Amino acid sequence: MQRSTTTNLEEIRDGAVKTLTKMNLAGADLEDALLADTDMSQANLAGANLTGADLQRAILRANLRGANLTGANLADADCRNADLRGAVLMGATLPQVSFAGAILAGATFSRLNLAGVDFRGADLRGASFVGSILSQADFSNANLSGADLSNADLEEANFAGAVLRGANLSQANLLCATFDASLLAGVDLAGACLEGTVLEGGIPG
Repeated sequence: MQRSTTTNLEEIRDGAVKTLTKMNLAGADLEDALLADTDMSQANLAGANLTGADLQRAILRANLRGANLTGANLADADCRNADLRGAVLMGATLPQVSFAGAILAGATFSRLNLAGVDFRGADLRGASFVGSILSQADFSNANLSGADLSNADLEEANFAGAVLRGANLSQANLLCATFDASLLAGVDLAGACLEGTVLEGGIPG
């Protein structure tokens, strides 16, 4: 894995480098960096500061464990199979992002607009989505054990095959959400809107 230098860090921040595959940027300060359309496949960005960074359409199939993505713009970014354990994404812009197969255990997504975002097969154990907009989001086959989705808007969200053991869905809007064949043991649905919601197929586990 290549190791960055102070000089090329400045070039990276300015958007002059568009291929960062396998680059070691662990702990790098990339605040407000111009990284749109950048390929960061297999890069090490663990603990990196990406606050306010422009990551539109970037390929982020990388190690982003513990990275700070507060206020970053990830519109149309490819985060499939990325490691985002413990990452902070508060205030981030995330339309059309794919987190399919990503490791997002303990990640913070509170109070974000995540409508239609792809979380298929993602590891979301203990993740926080408090107060977020998740209408039509796809959580099929994802692991949401212990996740906090309280007060979230989950209208028409798809939880088919998802594991939700111990998840908090209190006060959530689950209008017409799909839970067929889902694992719902220990889920907190206190005060949730369940109108039109399909719960019959839930398998106790």
